[in-house]
Amino acid sequence: MAEVARTSQERLVKLRSNDTVDTAGTEMNNMSPNHTQTSSLDSNQDKSTTPLVPGDAPDATRQNVPPPQAGAVEYKVYKRRWFGLIELILLNIMVSWGWLTYAPVANTSAVFFSTTPAAVNWLNVGFFFAFVVMSPLAHYTLSKHGPRLAIFAASAFLIVGNWIRYGGTRASPPSYAGVMIGQILIGFAQPFVLAAPTTYSDIWFTPRGRITATAITSLANPFGGALGELIDPFLTVNPPDVAPMTLYIAIITTVTCIPSIFVPNAPPTPVAPSSNISRPPTRTQLRMLATSASFWLLFVPFIVYVGFFNSFSSLLTQFLTPYGFSETDSGLAGAVLILVGLVAAAIVSPLVDRSKRYLLVIKILVPVLAISYLIFIWAPPARTDAFLYIMCAIIGAANFIILPIGLEWFVEVSYPVSPALSSVLCWSAAQALAAIFVIISEALIDGPDASPPNNMQRALIFEAVISLVVAPCALLLGVVGDTRKRRQEVGGEEEQRASNIGS
Repeated sequence: MAEVARTSQERLVKLRSNDTVDTAGTEMNNMSPNHTQTSSLDSNQDKSTTPLVPGDAPDATRQNVPPPQAGAVEYKVYKRRWFGLIELILLNIMVSWGWLTYAPVANTSAVFFSTTPAAVNWLNVGFFFAFVVMSPLAHYTLSKHGPRLAIFAASAFLIVGNWIRYGGTRASPPSYAGVMIGQILIGFAQPFVLAAPTTYSDIWFTPRGRITATAITSLANPFGGALGELIDPFLTVNPPDVAPMTLYIAIITTVTCIPSIFVPNAPPTPVAPSSNISRPPTRTQLRMLATSASFWLLFVPFIVYVGFFNSFSSLLTQFLTPYGFSETDSGLAGAVLILVGLVAAAIVSPLVDRSKRYLLVIKILVPVLAISYLIFIWAPPARTDAFLYIMCAIIGAANFIILPIGLEWFVEVSYPVSPALSSVLCWSAAQALAAIFVIISEALIDGPDASPPNNMQRALIFEAVISLVVAPCALLLGVVGDTRKRRQEVGGEEEQRASNIGS
């Protein structure tokens, strides 16, 4: 028995959680062309040397797993993943700030460009449709070439688009067409970085840290919107201030984009079993999604609520100013909408990362969100700051908590469908709906003879009705369709198989 125990002990290895020396020679020695190598583990004293996201357990604390055969895959996480994650966060912030550059100061921008607030709204519509047009290329880039090329492409579009916008503001007279071209180029950048978080977290992070990694990067996008909502009204007090504001954003964006050329593409070895599989052809993946009831039951409310959130953010100033609120007031309301949502998501996402209670959270928050849109109908006419800010806070919190959880849940239940495909489909459909919702909302503006003139109450009623109609779809999750967490099962089965071999 002692000899058996000694032999068994010799077979046990631990996964290394600390980063290896990042040199080409070391990595080439550690890697084979298909990322297969002998599994090994660092000592316990080294297991804390790698920084981890909340909920991302050190690999050395996992079950001791003996290799079932020679040449087994080695799973470990790398410190360098944080560099790519931070750059992805910064790019998401700037692409969203670029989107909401002019919406928080729509009336002032309209005077500067000698046009109407409705024309300023079309800068947002062009941005949304640009996302949809570029989404297929973004999916191809992420699927075939990984996140590095996608991040570099987004940086290029951001830099060029921002400086073209600034050139439009410096023309005499200011060129609305030039700004629209720049805005569309910024819209081209967004699918590359907005669809990247699920792919990046799937490649670089362990299953216990993926929701948090996806949440951090995905929620950075609306944080950029919050900066726009909060800062732009203070930078643009008068119409001539539009040009300097555009310049400041272009400079910040350029500085932010430069590090993208140093972002690593993929780790030398996979971080988990689910990170090291061959995906089916795209056509097969699309058929898998099309026949998945669980996918559709969340896909419909997800794209509707994200679409409404984006159109809501774009039109918030025009919702409020007919009732006596200033652009600064609407900017603060937009900041509350986004910042409270970010804080709520930061609290809830790590908890869901550990518990994996996706459906419970979704089923609670979707009805809350639908009812909140209904109650918001009375917020502008109440002309009360407290009521307005409370409703914005609730809508923001519900939206932002659902966002990363929904994206990760899509990846779990649709496995082995590529995270890039499910993410691109969700975001592109949501952006298309956002553009449609903005157009519909403009058509529902009351005329100058209404009380108050040019109010958008009918647009708010439209949002509330559609939100309530799609809410039951999410409540049917678990009742209709297969809700197994397939990606999570892959890792669990491999750990269990290895455990049985060692017992």
